[in-house]
Amino acid sequence: MNMITGFIESTSGTIEINGYDVSKKAKKAKREIGYMPETTPLYNELTPKEFISYMAELKGVKKKERKEEVERILKEVDIEDVQDKLIRNLSRGYKQRVSMAGALVGNPKVLILDEPTVGLDPKQVIQIRKLIKTLGKDHTVILSSHILSEISQICEKVIIINKGNLVAIDTPENLEDKVKEEKSLLVTVEDPENKIEETMKNIKNVKQIKLIKKLQDGTKEYSIVSENEKDIRKEVFECLAKNGITIFELKKSEATLEEAFINLIDKQKSEEENEKNKKSTEEKKGKNKKKEEGGDK
Repeated sequence: MNMITGFIESTSGTIEINGYDVSKKAKKAKREIGYMPETTPLYNELTPKEFISYMAELKGVKKKERKEEVERILKEVDIEDVQDKLIRNLSRGYKQRVSMAGALVGNPKVLILDEPTVGLDPKQVIQIRKLIKTLGKDHTVILSSHILSEISQICEKVIIINKGNLVAIDTPENLEDKVKEEKSLLVTVEDPENKIEETMKNIKNVKQIKLIKKLQDGTKEYSIVSENEKDIRKEVFECLAKNGITIFELKKSEATLEEAFINLIDKQKSEEENEKNKKSTEEKKGKNKKKEEGGDK
């Protein structure tokens, strides 16, 4: 993100923002970018209105257009009601909005937001997420976050980077689907006689039934895996009801982006270890071969 915004020079490769090379045409490239850092850099002695006006001056917005630009941004990030209060007296949520307002000055095509919801309470998180979605209608938004549930709710495309290496680029849905190896159901039942496993044998498409956990209220949660990706919810419901097993919950198991992330990182780690072991084995074979050749001579 620092390289995209031009704060750090890249050692190789090129970065273009709407056709402008960041290293060769820095000013033109930076006009296309609005950046909101993780640590909110605000002037506490200014009001939001004064801060946005100052940012407009720094970004080269013409003086005659500045007032209109400030009013537009105040409305866009919904801080008109606090525009004349000192920033130091604002809540964390409002400060995040003011920081985002600074990134919007000049109406850049690309917004780069680094951990935009860090330190916010649940209500403020919801408000900022809603604001980001709204901004995404008119801007390309690049969002960095370690809260993967947040990424699932906001983003259309996900890039996973581990130790500087690109691990995956895809939609959240596709990444989640990649960790769904088999179609399974999660069912919570009251089964004091432990009849469920025997009962499931009456359904031909059941491949496996496994006890996940026993709950404090006496119920049990099972995972039921079906064959050939078949949806067996109806059969399971009817079979359990018929055999007097009370169903508390029946749902499809869902893979999360967290599971996809861990799965991809573990896969990368495993591939790296295999490659390392392969290289080590080849080196040993090479050394042994040299010894044998030396012995023959």
